Amino acid sequence: MIIRERTNWLKMLFVWKGSVLRKIIPQLLVITIFSLVVLYFKGNIYDYKVHLNPAIFTLLGLSLAIFMGFCNSASYDRFWEGRKLWGLLVIETRSLTRQVLTLINDDAPDSKIKKQEFVKMISAVCWALNFQLRNKDATDRLKELLSHENFEKIKDKKFKPIILLDIMGEWINTQNREKNMDTIVLTSLDHQLNQLSNIVGGCERLANTPLPFAYNVLLHRTVYMYCFWLPFGLVDAVGWMMPIIVLLISYTFIALDAIIKEIQDPFDEEENDLALNALCKTIEFSIFEQAQISQPKIETSNSYFID
Repeated sequence: MIIRERTNWLKMLFVWKGSVLRKIIPQLLVITIFSLVVLYFKGNIYDYKVHLNPAIFTLLGLSLAIFMGFCNSASYDRFWEGRKLWGLLVIETRSLTRQVLTLINDDAPDSKIKKQEFVKMISAVCWALNFQLRNKDATDRLKELLSHENFEKIKDKKFKPIILLDIMGEWINTQNREKNMDTIVLTSLDHQLNQLSNIVGGCERLANTPLPFAYNVLLHRTVYMYCFWLPFGLVDAVGWMMPIIVLLISYTFIALDAIIKEIQDPFDEEENDLALNALCKTIEFSIFEQAQISQPKIETSNSYFID
């Protein structure tokens, strides 16, 4: 994901990173060439003149814009729900870390080390969820965060975040049996683990339930049919300016179609998807700081950050 500072209107006209323009340049070139051919033959196909009233395209364009607005809202709702889930993950991980560090009264000499290992497991849950949502291998990152024993428990599992939550639950239960906490603290910690489990489940629901395919097909077909018929409706009305006007209108509809497809899966690795790596680093930095765990300095750009 790209996070960019506000800039003036002129620079916005030439922004490349984060724009879908480079994805749709081939389609725009094809439509522009087609428009030039229609202009050259003055809207004739062999000896037949294609008569299309521009008013028809006004009505069709309005209907298409309404339908695209619906699809765009549905896609953005998915994007924003994904962001809220990861925002909640930031909050819950910090709360769980605070409770483990302050409410578990273990006087053993290695108590601090055990708590730090638990905090590293919290970070491991976030990274495991990140890699699961992106269908990537989390082995290297989890090896750095987990003990050898815990890593062996999860290395062959499919749903690694859930298995890690089970291990964390066992650790909390052990602390309870050793009388390092009362039942109120146990209930509170169990609630935090349930919250993390709900977040994992919410992310899995978003990732595994895309928008119905029929919507994407209908929108895609309608946009391109509209753009390829538009030159015949404008060739007599605007003359040689027709290819330019068709290009501008096509850019609007095709670019919006591309954006809808890009953000409907918020956990992908496109430039406008959620910056899951950056969110995991933020969580890790925050909870490691709480637990006084040494870590490398995180550096971010002032202009933009690509996840």
